[in-house]
Amino acid sequence: MNHQPMTREWASQIQKWTYAAPYDFYNQSPSEEGIDELMTYQAMVEEHELIGFYCIGAPAQVQNSDYSYSSDMTDIGFGMRPDLTGKGRGRSFVTYVIERALERGKPLRLTVASFNERAIHLYETVGFRIITSFERNGVPFHVMVRD
Repeated sequence: MNHQPMTREWASQIQKWTYAAPYDFYNQSPSEEGIDELMTYQAMVEEHELIGFYCIGAPAQVQNSDYSYSSDMTDIGFGMRPDLTGKGRGRSFVTYVIERALERGKPLRLTVASFNERAIHLYETVGFRIITSFERNGVPFHVMVRD
């Protein structure tokens, strides 16, 4: 597994990914704006095949009116191709991103939809803990940190 700069082709593929409920929350509507955002991410590749993506910094934040993101932490965000989720691959995927993010020398923070218990459990197993919660557009989110 390694990362490569995102390409427009991969960004377009990501926008077509379809997750089953309740993870369909993460399905994207194809748009140029969405592709432009994905172009700021890194592609995760295994054997020349796109398996996911990640971002570090402000793009990983979920903007809202209740929680203010401080600059003393490094934010991370990621997504894995739907057919690969729930198969025990998440830990190595997340650990890879953690290693890249730790290079910035700050504690880590991520934001996750609170219904995503599978992801929350994974994040807890690699050292994250919930510090607060907020809602955005009626969807509850948890903010998790790893010191």
